[in-house]
This record gives sequence, C-alpha cells and structure tokens, in this order.
Amino acid sequence: MKMLPLEAIRVIDLTQALAGPYCTMMLGDLGAEVIKVEPPGRGDMSRGWGPPFIEGESAYFLSINRNKRGLTVNFKTSEGQRILHQLAEGADVFVVNIPRLGSLQRGRIDPETLQSLNPRLIYCAISGYGFTGPKAGRGGYDVVAQGEAGLMSLTGEPEGGPIRFPTPMADITAGIYATIGILSALLARERTGQGQFVDVALLDSQVTWLANVGGSYFATGQRPPRLGNVHPTITPYQPLRARDKHLIVAVGTERLWQRFCALLSIEDTIMVDPRFAANAQRNEHRAELIPLLQEILGKEKADHWLERFVAAGIPSGPINFPDETLADPQILARGMIVELEHSLAGLVRSIGNPVHLSETPVTYRLPPPLLGEHNGEVLSGLGYDVRQVEGLREQGVV
Repeated sequence: MKMLPLEAIRVIDLTQALAGPYCTMMLGDLGAEVIKVEPPGRGDMSRGWGPPFIEGESAYFLSINRNKRGLTVNFKTSEGQRILHQLAEGADVFVVNIPRLGSLQRGRIDPETLQSLNPRLIYCAISGYGFTGPKAGRGGYDVVAQGEAGLMSLTGEPEGGPIRFPTPMADITAGIYATIGILSALLARERTGQGQFVDVALLDSQVTWLANVGGSYFATGQRPPRLGNVHPTITPYQPLRARDKHLIVAVGTERLWQRFCALLSIEDTIMVDPRFAANAQRNEHRAELIPLLQEILGKEKADHWLERFVAAGIPSGPINFPDETLADPQILARGMIVELEHSLAGLVRSIGNPVHLSETPVTYRLPPPLLGEHNGEVLSGLGYDVRQVEGLREQGVV
C-alpha cells in the first residue's frame, strides 16, 4: 500500500457546519487521523439540517464528514476540558470554528493554553471575520460573507437584484484556505519544530474571488457592473442557446475566433465586419454580435455544435443539471464520486477530493461517524477503561 501524504498526523476537529468540517475532511482524505469532537446529545448542528435525511442521518452532514472518528465531549465541564487537553497534547493539528477568543479562553481551549501544552501544535481557527480587526469576534455565515465581500452585488442579470451563489462558496473556500494554511504550517514545523496559529476568515476567503475584478477596479476606480452571464473583457464567452438547450462557448483568443467563425461559415460575413474584428471591438458591440450568433446556433441541437466545437479545439461544454454532472463519464473516471458503507444509512455517496497525487493518493477509509460512535475507542487510547468511560457518560461529560 502506498504511503498516505498525512500519515501519522493527528487532527482534532472541534468544528461544526461546513467550513471547518470540509477542511478536516480534506485532511482526512490525505491520510490524517481525524477525531471529530461534538457536543453530547445534539452533535454538530448540521446533523439537524434537512431534509433530506437517510435513516435519520442528515445528507448534509454525511456529505462533509467522511474519514473521521466520532467523539462526544462537553468541554464546558472540567473533565471535558481535561480530555481535550489530553487530545491536544498528542495532536498535530487542532481546528475550531468558535469565533470569540473569550469563549475559547473560558473553555480553556484557546491557542495560548493548548500550545503551552504542545508547542508543536498547529492551531487553526476558522471564523467569520478572523481574530483581528474591528469586526473580530462577530459570528459569520456563508451568505453574509458572500454579500459583504462584494460578490452578490455582481451576481445576476444587469437589471436584477443581488443573487446568492447557490452553494456555500464562502464556507467551502474558507475550508480550502484553512487546509492550505495547515499544510503550510506543518511544512514550516518540519524546519523549525514549532507550531503556529492559523487564522482563516470567511470574509477574507470570499474577498479573494474579487481577484481580477479588484484589479480592474484598482486600475479604473470604477464600480464593476453586474453583467449576468457575459465576461467583462472577452466576447463571445458565455452561454448561448442551441435548438434544445444552452451550451457554453469560450472564445478567448483571436485564433479561436477565426476557427469559430470558420466552423459557423461566417468567415466572409461576421468575421470581416469591423465591429467584430478583434476582441476589444466585439466587447464594444456585444449587443449586436450575440443575436447574430444566437440565430445560427439555434438552428441545431447542442450535441451537434458541441461535437464540432470539440473537434475544432474550441472550448465549450453543455450546461448540465447536477444529476447530469454526477453521471458524467469524465467525473466518474476521475473518481469524483465516493461510495462508503454507513452502519445506518447504507451506501453513502459524496463528492470526492479533486487532488490527484501520483505517489501518495487520497484515500476514503471511514464513513461519516455516528454521534459519539468512537467514544470508547478514542478514550481508551487516552488511558480510560470501560468503567471510567461509562462514568463520564453518566456525568454528561461524553
């Protein structure tokens, strides 16, 4: 069996909802041993997010918590805090998404406390606004970050209102950046022997989606307009409708424009029109160009055009519904659908990890845990016997 990239790395996951669990799931996919710590009785808040539920298990929770063992701990109790301290002493990474430093300090699980116990510990905090700045400590949610970061003001049709991205893009982005930060800190620790604090905010993470938009604003000082499905600086680069459905055409260079025109048999008409001679002119006269292209493409079905575009090397693709995407032979061939057997829900499918490593590939070893499923196993590893574990359960500690 090939070595796992994060083999022998232990992660304590004290997060709920999406950003934190997504981060720790990625670390688990890379081979880390992840212990998911949840409040006794109710667990991660996402266990209640539904429908849909599968045999009482939330599909939302199941989608982002594979490759973890489950432990319940009430860290508001002194004994619960002692358990978390023991876990931190033997861990490499500790991840939380509690936004207020004061709350962490009261629970004695703040960075200073845990890193005094284990100076090699990588402590990662994922929150709405981070631990510095005038908004530090505020609660954060995906939709708030999408709006505050400026993305929702750009999403939607020009004459419409702001539109939320339909999946939790701020949460997932923060989870990805947290993963990058943790991996970077682990590499730095190899050189220095010292752990560090990783501070990741949903708002910061969402702002990074303004990369090219921000560049244009810095260059012009002008507020970017809402453009709908068109690209601000490339034409045609947008959905167009064939006879039966929409497809995407991305003509990003002049060479591609020439091929595109030849394929549509418009090299002697539209291609030589001075309004459309180069990309800058096509952007300026987009409102005149797109209806002309639309009239041509509407005469044939999408598959007809896509087959010809692919053969000509013109970037293009269908606009799929999720069920079509999740059955796409390319997605299946890339291993992007994970199947794991769950003790209650049966065969559980989730979206795979997109990182393909040739020598140390990701693995999918554990289904999402039941609430407290591995209490005995994890606590016995800390030296608790069966009688002590039962006593902790009776006291409401686990």
